[in-house]
Amino acid sequence: MTVKIQNKIVGYEVATKKTEEVAPVAEVESSPQEPVKSVAEVIQLQPVLRRPEDLEGSTYKIKTPLFEHAFYVTINDIVVNGRRRPFEIFINSKNMDNFAWIVALTRVMSAVFRHGGDATFLVEEMRSVFDPRGGYFKPGGKYMPSLVAEIGECIERHLIKIGMIQPAELPPDLAAKRQAVAERGGVGNAQCPKCGQFSVTRLDGCDTCLECGYSKCG
Repeated sequence: MTVKIQNKIVGYEVATKKTEEVAPVAEVESSPQEPVKSVAEVIQLQPVLRRPEDLEGSTYKIKTPLFEHAFYVTINDIVVNGRRRPFEIFINSKNMDNFAWIVALTRVMSAVFRHGGDATFLVEEMRSVFDPRGGYFKPGGKYMPSLVAEIGECIERHLIKIGMIQPAELPPDLAAKRQAVAERGGVGNAQCPKCGQFSVTRLDGCDTCLECGYSKCG
């Protein structure tokens, strides 16, 4: 492309690739820019509940063979439309090994509670967490796959207590099996391959789990 020079030449500069790349940038920087928003607009799907001065709650003790000291789970409730629902959760212990993730877990769960939605899904999510180092057995033979799972069980007990969820109904056939074992004075003493509980006993010539109803005879 030929360019006709109208003015007197008083100096010159050799154009390079770097010079050509910088020029458009300077031109863009000199042009007016639209203001950039520093904070994105947040859309709340559920109204956030405000904390009253006083709250009622319950504390649950967790004692595992994995740690020397017990854990104390406190869940405080708020009354919304005449019904109690969880508002915040705290977990305290003398054991400081798990302090960081326990604080993070309680803050996330409390945030879920305060947003006013359905928080019952936390129970199933937490009870399905397995510790890669292995779980433990509670007194009575009930197997817990992790400490998080037992915290989830505490939440389930609390939600049943305040009426947010209903306890699972016992199937009639399983209730009859438990009654038959209770009448003869027997107890489960073997581990179930399905649910992991020490609730398997001999019933009618067949190994039967009194916890989940598993039977080798089908």
